[in-house]
Amino acid sequence: MAVIEGDAVTSRVELDDRVNRLASGLVALGTEPGERAAWCGPNSTEVVVAMLACRALDLVAVPVPYRFTPEELHHVLADSGASVVMVDPAYASTIVGLLPRLPAVRHVVTFGDELPAASGPLAAGAGGKVMLYTSGTTGRPKGAVRAPSDPATLGAMMAELDFGSDEVHLVTGPLYHAGPHAFALLALRTGGTVVVARSFDAAEWVRLVGRHRVTSAFVAPIHLKRIVALPAGVLASVDLSSLRTVVVNAAPVPYALKEEVIAKLGAGFLYEVYGSTELGIVTVLRPEDQLRKPGSCGRPYGGIGLRVVDDDGSELPAGREGELFVRTPHAMEGYRGSVAPMAELPGDPGWKSVGDIGRLDHEGYVHICDRRTDMVITGGMNVYPAEVEAVLHSHPEVADAAVFGLPDDEWGERVHAVVAPRPGCALDPAALGDFAAVRLAGFKCPRSWEVRDVLPRTESGKLLKRTLRAEAV
Repeated sequence: MAVIEGDAVTSRVELDDRVNRLASGLVALGTEPGERAAWCGPNSTEVVVAMLACRALDLVAVPVPYRFTPEELHHVLADSGASVVMVDPAYASTIVGLLPRLPAVRHVVTFGDELPAASGPLAAGAGGKVMLYTSGTTGRPKGAVRAPSDPATLGAMMAELDFGSDEVHLVTGPLYHAGPHAFALLALRTGGTVVVARSFDAAEWVRLVGRHRVTSAFVAPIHLKRIVALPAGVLASVDLSSLRTVVVNAAPVPYALKEEVIAKLGAGFLYEVYGSTELGIVTVLRPEDQLRKPGSCGRPYGGIGLRVVDDDGSELPAGREGELFVRTPHAMEGYRGSVAPMAELPGDPGWKSVGDIGRLDHEGYVHICDRRTDMVITGGMNVYPAEVEAVLHSHPEVADAAVFGLPDDEWGERVHAVVAPRPGCALDPAALGDFAAVRLAGFKCPRSWEVRDVLPRTESGKLLKRTLRAEAV
């Protein structure tokens, strides 16, 4: 088998044929190696085919979050320079509506269209690059260009995660995210099977594990929370013993959640990792350390280097908090366009940082203290406050705005906004919510609000978000 979606099973031979057919169609449209090809849609067999076709033709794949608003979709497609867009039929009309403002897009291919048969087998390609878009501190999504994985480091990661060549991998998050995208491709490249569903449902996730004897999955904490919240009868009715590797990432995993997962689902398969779109997976916390190392996300593996440094770039000893710098062959090539590159260690550009603050303990385990000072991780989705603040500042009655994350039992964090009105105006949070909802994807919109006369700022004009956060908790 190769791909399972619902009752449809696509064998390896059938998958290769579909990939060849799509790749041949793209070639017939004039698509050439190195061009940027975007795809947009919920998880499906067609999305997997599009991902593999991009690799076969050495295209730079641009996964586009289908939940973006039209303006966000336009920015990604325009900024990436995509010449072709492959799209799920449910979102085709939105993409077509943007075409007058996308002169670089020559073709739109809708999933399910009949394609010409391949004239012969296509070369496997060099792996192809991928440009994953993530919101930036400037308030606009930015493209991180990733090259194919380093074989030695990839092999070390697979060994550390007990990820083998016989995986039945359940795709849990959206394939346009770095983690689900990478692990689905890895399972297919090593001869495994991927199980896909258009959206996540906890009861269906458990059923799929039991039905297909799933061995691995890549999940966010919010997924685990919803799974362990299922009625005891639902969990007891399914055999989950096939699970060997469940990798959790996208947000810190609460210790209490780990305890609940182990108590209800069993021990020996939970792995927490730390990483980013820009750097890949940096550390791994193995199952035997989940309860032994509270607050840790593991240790580097396979020769990956990690340093904790102070503001001057001097390395700090164990127990001291500082900025994390990483040396890894999986670091991205750079951001698309004029976006500033990642921070580098002074005098040694091989060490990169995404701005996370952390510390090492005496056994070399990493503890994240402040995961990107301002970034909010809600339900496994990254939200950059600058983007939300820019939208709120565009409201005619808003004088000032601060956005940050607050603890949330269901989502890990929720997006919280503190706003100040212009003189003579009275802000209505409900109206502001409606205003934001037409300009931002739903997961970026504030879930709670506070109105103040004025927001605290430093003399240099920087918002004192730590003060606001402390007062709101």
